[in-house]
Amino acid sequence: MSALVGHPIPPFSLQDDQGATVTAKDFKVRWTVLYAYPKDSTPGCTTEACDFRDNLARVLSLGAQVYGVSRDSLKSHQNFISKQNLPFRLLSDPELALLKPLGAFGKKMMYGKEVEGIIRSTFLLDPKGIIRHVWPKVSVKGHVAEVIEVLATLQKT
Repeated sequence: MSALVGHPIPPFSLQDDQGATVTAKDFKVRWTVLYAYPKDSTPGCTTEACDFRDNLARVLSLGAQVYGVSRDSLKSHQNFISKQNLPFRLLSDPELALLKPLGAFGKKMMYGKEVEGIIRSTFLLDPKGIIRHVWPKVSVKGHVAEVIEVLATLQKT
């Protein structure tokens, strides 16, 4: 279990794909799925984004919203959203203002080498902005189904 569980999302102010400012306050309205991913339009990230897209009705039916976050620029996010028809907002965090405090940036293995970068992670927040579940090293296959299952379970407790 992550040390973040039970704590509020760290304060932040980032721009979404449309240039609107998003802060921690925007996560204090309903359940929120925040997923951190390495790079727009790469195979694993596209699969993950499309899986969230294809299951968004299930997430919404549980009263939750979805946000993605990466270091990519607003223009890159806009292209990714347009190309994949993504119906949720993507946050740009080039300075790692949110990714670092969440532990979603650091050393990881890539192609057998240790590199620094975004660690694919997902955070589930309750309507008060409190982190209720963390997936610290996400494997894309089956991940969205697991997020939905945990979201439904947490809402019952």
